[in-house]
Amino acid sequence: MTIASSRSLADLCRADFPILAQRVHDRPLIYFDNAATSQKPLAVLNALETYYRCYNANVHRGVHTLSAQATTAYEGARETVARFINASSAAEVIYTRNASEAINLVARSWGMTTLEAGDEIILSVMEHHSNLIPWQFVAQQTGACLKFVELTPEQTFDLAHYEELLSDRTRLVAVAHVSNTLGCLNPIPDIVRLAHAKGARVLVDACQSVPHLPIDVQQLGCDWLVASGHKMCAPTGIGFLWGRAELLRQMPPFLGGGEMIADVFLDHATYADIPHKFEAGTPAIAEAIALGAAIDYLNQWGMERIHAYEQELTAYLFERLQTLPSVTLYGPTAGERAALASFTVAEVHPHDLSTILDQAGIAIRAGHHCTQPLHRYLGVQSTARASLYFYNTREEIDQFIVALGEAIDFFREVFA
Repeated sequence: MTIASSRSLADLCRADFPILAQRVHDRPLIYFDNAATSQKPLAVLNALETYYRCYNANVHRGVHTLSAQATTAYEGARETVARFINASSAAEVIYTRNASEAINLVARSWGMTTLEAGDEIILSVMEHHSNLIPWQFVAQQTGACLKFVELTPEQTFDLAHYEELLSDRTRLVAVAHVSNTLGCLNPIPDIVRLAHAKGARVLVDACQSVPHLPIDVQQLGCDWLVASGHKMCAPTGIGFLWGRAELLRQMPPFLGGGEMIADVFLDHATYADIPHKFEAGTPAIAEAIALGAAIDYLNQWGMERIHAYEQELTAYLFERLQTLPSVTLYGPTAGERAALASFTVAEVHPHDLSTILDQAGIAIRAGHHCTQPLHRYLGVQSTARASLYFYNTREEIDQFIVALGEAIDFFREVFA
C-alpha cells in the first residue's frame, strides 16, 4: 500500500472524531498523544448515549425488557472482544476498569496464591509501572524475586539476555508487547516459547499493540493478555483481561460481592463460572457496550490497514525528526515499530518543549511516561513523546516538525 492510497484512511475517518475539529490557542488541534489515550469516534459516543437514553438497566439481574436488552448488548460486546483477539471463547474475556486492574487481578489471584519464596518473575527494564508495581507487591509478600531483561544496543528487548535469565525457578514472565516509550515490538512468540519450555506462565501487556495491529492470542501463545479500552477509541473506565479458560478457572476470585457468586450462605459461598467469577458488583455497562462499538469501528477500517498506514506515518515521522538539530531519538528508528517517537532536545526540558508546542495547538506528552526505571536505564530524567493514530496525517507531522524546529531555535537563542 502506498502513501497516496493509504493517506485516504485518515481523510475518510477524521469526520468521525468531532474533537479533531477543535482549535487550541486559536490553532487547529494536532493531537499527538495517542499512546496516553485515543480520541473517540461518533459511533462510540452514540453507543454510550443510546444505552443511557434507551435501555439503561442493570445486567443479568432482571427479567424485564430493559435488563434483557442491556444484558444482550453487554455480553454481545464481550463476544466482540473475543473475536477481535481470536479468543477460544468469550468466557475467557474478563471486563476490568483498565489494564492496570487486569494485571493486578492476575497478580493477586494467581501470583499471591501460586508463587513461593525463591520463585522467579522475569520482567524487562522497559515495563510500564502498571506491569511492575503489582509484581513488586507479589515479590514482597511471597519471597519471589524479580529479574529484568535489559536492552540491545538498538534499544530493543534483548532476547539473548532473556534466555540467560530463564531458569528452572522461573514461574512467570510479564512483558509489554510494545513499549510505550521505546516503541519497539517485542518478540512475544519467542518469549512465550522459551518461557513455556521452563514451565513458566506468560502475561502480555498489550495496551500499545491491541489498538494498532491485528492480535491473535492463540498465535501469540501467551497465558494472559491485558488491554485498556481508552487507548483503542473506547471510553475510559473499561479494559479487559484475556486468559486461558483452564487457568482462569483455577484462580480464586479477586473481589467479592454480587454477580460473582453462585450460592451464598452466612458462613461461606460458592462462585460463578468464568467470566463472572471475576466481575464483582455492577459493572461498567455503558463503557463495555461502547468498547464493543469501538472494536466494530476499528474493524470497519481493518486492523491490517490501520497498521500499514501507521507504519508509513511512523517512517515519515522519524525521517522528519532526524532532520532537526540536537534531537536524540529513543528506541529503534527502523523496521516494524509502534507509531510513536520519544525524544529529547539538548539542554531543553521536555516539559518546556511540550508547553511551546501546545501554544501551536500541538498536543504531545512530556515526562517519564510511567517508565521511570527505563528512563534511569537510558540516563535521562524524562522525554518528549509524539504518538500517532490512524486519524493523523503527514500534513500534521509536517506542521509538528515546523513547530518543533521553531521551538528548538527559540531555546537555542535563550541558551546562547
